[in-house]
Amino acid sequence: MCLQCQMNPFTGVIREKPVGQEHCLKLNVYTPAFPSDSMLPVMVFIHGGGFAEGSGIPLLYGPNYLVPKGVILVTFNYRLNLPGFLNLGIKEAPGNAGMKDQVAALRWVQKNIKTFGGDPDNVIIFGESAGGASVSYHLLSPMSKGLFHKAITQSGSSLCPWALQVNPVHNAHRIAKSLGYDTKDPHELYKILNNLPLPDLVSIKFPKDLRQTIFSELFYAPSIEKNFDGVEAFLTEEPYQLLTKENYTKVPLIIGSTNEEGYFFIGVDDAVVSKSILDFKLALPNNVEFPSEAKKERVAGEIRKMYMGDEPVSKSPSASIKLSGYYGDPFLIYPSLAETELLLQSTDKPIYNYYFKYSGWRNVGKAFAGRGFLSEPGATHADDIFYLFHQPFMSWLAWFDNSERPMFDKEMIDKMTTLWTNFAKYGDPTPVTSELMPQRWLPSTAADLRAFVLDRETSTVPLWFKESLIYWRDLYYKYRRK
Repeated sequence: MCLQCQMNPFTGVIREKPVGQEHCLKLNVYTPAFPSDSMLPVMVFIHGGGFAEGSGIPLLYGPNYLVPKGVILVTFNYRLNLPGFLNLGIKEAPGNAGMKDQVAALRWVQKNIKTFGGDPDNVIIFGESAGGASVSYHLLSPMSKGLFHKAITQSGSSLCPWALQVNPVHNAHRIAKSLGYDTKDPHELYKILNNLPLPDLVSIKFPKDLRQTIFSELFYAPSIEKNFDGVEAFLTEEPYQLLTKENYTKVPLIIGSTNEEGYFFIGVDDAVVSKSILDFKLALPNNVEFPSEAKKERVAGEIRKMYMGDEPVSKSPSASIKLSGYYGDPFLIYPSLAETELLLQSTDKPIYNYYFKYSGWRNVGKAFAGRGFLSEPGATHADDIFYLFHQPFMSWLAWFDNSERPMFDKEMIDKMTTLWTNFAKYGDPTPVTSELMPQRWLPSTAADLRAFVLDRETSTVPLWFKESLIYWRDLYYKYRRK
């Protein structure tokens, strides 16, 4: 894996020592056990981890469920944290190295996948969390054109507040200052950072402001680049502007999220919740701006009231469940809905929306969240990947349950992998109905914005399925940062 300081999912604390290595640009290619007479669809997965951690490791992203359904699976690493996302606005450090690593992997697939029986003209990119946001960015980047033909974003969008580094030179200055160097000159910063060991740079931590959420601390992400002669730029305009101007690659899409994204982040942001000093004014998404401090104060009060009512922030189960809505709605669910609406204004390709709602033994995100979330209905961040990929450490769960739940989990694995591989093969997750999938999953249209609910029993709901999401739609309409 690439150099990273991993977060302990049970405590939310980032470990002191980095793991991984500098020379980490590896990929895995998984093919069916028996050769096919025809070239197979190629599913390229981009891992999540907030652009700071993660890898394509088979311990988490094993091929055992997807590949037997007649596809080739590719997983890979890309540089993370400062090595992947330093942007000093100069030719030596123009930014988005991690995203360019992803492009290099996709170019490798185009060049080599035929050797493995894969079809270079039928490549599907899909990803979860920061991987989902990455997929969204590949729709926008000129570097990615022609490298894929369908896409799936899971719990991530280029419109997520945490997915765009707004002031990357300032972030680099913060790092240098924490090391005792106080300069804002980008060339001086480059010299300082370039002469330090990468493990030291990856290990840098900043004091956490417990009045803000974890999303305020995710400042390594893709960023807008300047144009330099001889340097290929990945992104030169804000995602919202590119989508508005219809400047993106039009391909069939699946866009979705879990229905309770915030449970997971309440768990990993334990320090903020425990101290009970969260300030909604300071914790607002970084891509909204207001005409005055008074207006900002009023909006923060409205949001606190909408989610918490009169209950204070605390570790109590009821307060945590209420607060989880704030962690999920503006930072993960709303951006995917906004992206869908923008795309539908101009694309001629189908867009299939979903909410993953199933709760079973494999909902690892809910288990990590703690505070009794596991007994709550619905699914949270990252739960869906455990029904798409094989994890060897999950096989023991069935031993502890004599009920029908392990059987239901197997059915959900079959359902999810069938939908995803059908989309890879046909551009339609339900080309026909069956006993497994008795209901067609129809694409959204501007006149009928609906999402397919992935649960034991499938159903459909309005895309804007709760009032809080409509509130965020109206708020961004008025106050989206220009």
